Amino acid sequence: MDSAKVLLIFVFVYFVGLLVISYFTSRNSDNQSFFIGNKKSKWWLVAFGMIGTSLSGVTFISVPGTVGKMTAGNYPFGGFEYYMMVIGFFIGYFIVAAILLPLYYKMNLTSIYTYLGKRFNVEAHKIGSLFFIISRAIGATARLYLVVNVLQLFLLENLGVPFWVTAAVILLMVLLYTYEGGVKTIVITDTLQTSFMIISLVACIIYILSNLNLSTPEAFNILADKDYTHFINTDINSKTFFLKTILGGMFITIAMTGLDQEMMQKNISVDNLKNSKKNMLTFAGTLLLVNLAFLFLGGLLYLFAMQNGAEYSQLVDVVNGKENITNIFGFKDAAGNINNIMGDDLFPALSLQGYFPMFISVIFIIGLTSALFPSADGALTAVTSSYCVDLLNLNEDTTRAEKQKKTLRMKIHLIFTVVFFLLIMIFKWIDDKSIVYLIMEVAGYTYGPLLGLFAFGIFTKHTISKKYAILSVTILAPIFTYLINYVVSNFSDYKIGVELIILNGLLTFIGLWLVRKK
Repeated sequence: MDSAKVLLIFVFVYFVGLLVISYFTSRNSDNQSFFIGNKKSKWWLVAFGMIGTSLSGVTFISVPGTVGKMTAGNYPFGGFEYYMMVIGFFIGYFIVAAILLPLYYKMNLTSIYTYLGKRFNVEAHKIGSLFFIISRAIGATARLYLVVNVLQLFLLENLGVPFWVTAAVILLMVLLYTYEGGVKTIVITDTLQTSFMIISLVACIIYILSNLNLSTPEAFNILADKDYTHFINTDINSKTFFLKTILGGMFITIAMTGLDQEMMQKNISVDNLKNSKKNMLTFAGTLLLVNLAFLFLGGLLYLFAMQNGAEYSQLVDVVNGKENITNIFGFKDAAGNINNIMGDDLFPALSLQGYFPMFISVIFIIGLTSALFPSADGALTAVTSSYCVDLLNLNEDTTRAEKQKKTLRMKIHLIFTVVFFLLIMIFKWIDDKSIVYLIMEVAGYTYGPLLGLFAFGIFTKHTISKKYAILSVTILAPIFTYLINYVVSNFSDYKIGVELIILNGLLTFIGLWLVRKK
């Protein structure tokens, strides 16, 4: 049987297994809908499950691909520079545990955006929820696109299956998987999938080290000789200058975890604040190790590829009289042209095009599929729940019977599935080869207003009474952020990187200060 068909069978069997687990956990009477917040989950189980949600296909594919980037390439990170952002993430989790978790537990919130309603007004509550829905939908579909595109390019395209069909089938799987699930279902299945993802990571590292006849220290020495292990970029004008990468990573974590309903609902499902903090910090420490392992795997993938004939080259284009140099990496075809696999295509190309044995290809597919569902299932459930609870006030609606409410939730769930499909098609049109940085940049625009709004509420005592004042500020702040980014990038040597979210949050805070009630 064709190897692509064998791998597709493994994907199907894996998905059926998830459906069975989801069905039985959702039948349990203790399973709660995403916004009930039953506070019965074990802290260690939540911590492990959150790793899968946080890592996703981006870490599994995109992060290893950044390691071999050359100075003149189009990829934002090179070597182990991405780890500076991971350190920023780590610091951010401590801030979330120290400031936001106590706030959420003290107020006994079901939706964290209820805080904005109590602190300011209904307008702030709904705006917070709306920005979450936009942010989560875009971020989740970007991650989902990455996995769908890999399955399409390396397995399904040769079988004549169109990309839109692949995307639709995957989303149908996610829809079925999340149809009945609540917090308990998602925590348990995410934990299983995180286990599979980490097992795949370790198995691939062991195989490559064995194939290259290297020990771990020897491999690190070779990677260091090739300058693949450098952590710190000291060029202050660069997007990945280490200080702004750390700061940007810190605020991205505060926004994408601490102000994200999906991530925080899992945290506040833990029985008490002490265990919830323990969960958060355990999760943070584990991510340090797991991300370092993925970067190490990335270096090994480049070494393995070069051992098997891959090489670097450059493409030179002249646009408007300006010479653009693009570094590429890959294997030569019969005509002597290099098929570029640098970045997101590296790991899939080696795993699914015959360079690795079948058992490693199977392990890769299991790991990739495990990376797909944790980010997609919770996101689809969370945006549906946020829309129902925060925007429609469905929990407080006494005019509808429970059966009518459930029917409405299912309709909204289906509508968001269609929205996810459309966003995946947009990402396919963009066709970015290093999706990890694109996600961070989009987060800078969409989570920035949430960051500024929560900061203004927590660190000041001012209120805002003018109608549509908060809406105006949260719309104008991202626009001004974009304009500043455009001007700075095109008329100076300085390049704004992941600190974009800090700029956006600061502009939102200043705007709210200007319209405050004096």
